[in-house]
Amino acid sequence: MDDYALPFWVHLAVVTVLVGGAVKKVLASHLSAGPTLVAWLGATVLVERLWAFCLPALLLLVLLGLAYRLCWRSRTGPPTAILPAEGKAVLITGCDSGFGHAAAKRLDALGFEVFATVMDLTGDGARELQRTGSSRLTVLQVDITQPQQVQQALLDTKAKLGLRGLWGLVNNAGVCVNFGDAELSLMSNFRGCMEVNFFGTLCVTKCFLPLIRQAKGRIVTISSPAGDQPFPCLAAYGASKAALNLFTDTLRHELEPWGVHVSTVLPSSYKTGHSSNHTYWEQQHKQLLQSLSPALLDEYGEDYVTETKDLFQSFAKQANPDLSPVTGTIVHALLAPQPQARYYAGPGVGLMYFIHSYCPFSLSNRFLQKLFLKKKLVPRALRKQSGLEVGLDLDHLYNNNNNNNEEKLQQL
Repeated sequence: MDDYALPFWVHLAVVTVLVGGAVKKVLASHLSAGPTLVAWLGATVLVERLWAFCLPALLLLVLLGLAYRLCWRSRTGPPTAILPAEGKAVLITGCDSGFGHAAAKRLDALGFEVFATVMDLTGDGARELQRTGSSRLTVLQVDITQPQQVQQALLDTKAKLGLRGLWGLVNNAGVCVNFGDAELSLMSNFRGCMEVNFFGTLCVTKCFLPLIRQAKGRIVTISSPAGDQPFPCLAAYGASKAALNLFTDTLRHELEPWGVHVSTVLPSSYKTGHSSNHTYWEQQHKQLLQSLSPALLDEYGEDYVTETKDLFQSFAKQANPDLSPVTGTIVHALLAPQPQARYYAGPGVGLMYFIHSYCPFSLSNRFLQKLFLKKKLVPRALRKQSGLEVGLDLDHLYNNNNNNNEEKLQQL
């Protein structure tokens, strides 16, 4: 029995993952449970049969890894059939820079009629789209937090489409207005993220839904893994994306009878917007320090806040400048006959979700902290407490004892 202890536990772990994955996918799937259940149970039986042939545990794991890789390639590889782009119209929000700007260019090159919304018609991003885009590309100035501007964009779009519907809506516009611990973030920061990332996207989606339903088209929303997982120091941003993810998932169920496909794109870290702008990070840091009360700043410490800023800036520098994985998933979501409900765009996102979904909370939590912000400092108040526990803060301890003695003398 001892000789087979390790293979037995490896076998048990593999079967547990397969069966647990089957149950979870069936419960969470918005599609028919039958094919998913059959596939996972079939894989479980296959593992059992392979084990019966006394294959070594290491070889079995290698075979399972190869099978997973082949399945992943079949899911993410180029589609065998793709719908034509010609004659299809799509509206993309947030095209001043980043994913929206790159997607507008790529979809225009594919033959889409593109309506690209920007915050500033005189900005560099808008001018570049107007200069390099085809005659099919229309740039519209829209602040998605202003319902009047969204309604005007709807009227402008209808005027160009005539009796046609809108094939695609790409909800890309979004902001991350600050960084730092939730306690250090102003309520205005939380409201700012919600206003753009959730309520703004909600307003655009509701306004353009009749045109999407008319065309039996697609809705593609650019979200973030921060909406599903607790990234440290991104509470305001993550909360808004969590609301957006739930809204998008609900919308997918509701629009299925209408023949409308709804997809969510979850990118990894990319260089977009102000992420590589040193001045931007310094301004954010300065504004955060100025907004804190003296008592709160003393408890956390300015060095703690500065370290957070430096870590965010360092993380942004390492971000991928190639946005093509994200624009590629947008194209697939718009043109695939059966688009996926969720796209993991970029290296590491699928692994992150696998660990988050299947591993114990303690392990996934540690993985997330090590992956994102590797903080070395703790808040100043905790450092003081730690110093007291190991007898390092002797002056503070001495003062406390003196105060206690004085109080006792006064009582006497």
